[in-house]
Amino acid sequence: MPTLHVRAVPDDLYARLQGLAQAKQRSLSAEVVTLLYKALQAEDMRQQQALTLAKIRRRRFRPPKGAPNSLTLLREDRRR
Repeated sequence: MPTLHVRAVPDDLYARLQGLAQAKQRSLSAEVVTLLYKALQAEDMRQQQALTLAKIRRRRFRPPKGAPNSLTLLREDRRR
């Protein structure tokens, strides 16, 4: 299994990581790996959501050029 070394970790961040690890009764390494997995899963989810939104936007109905807008159609219908 590869090893990842991280340099220049700010003291406050290191202390927070240690606190999380202790609270969950994990080693610091295990907690960091867990947090990395969660961060990557969240990034994957954001990318999937962006793709889904782009797909929705592409499929969204667009009236043809020059077609009256819905407000105009409603007003005409109410006048009848």
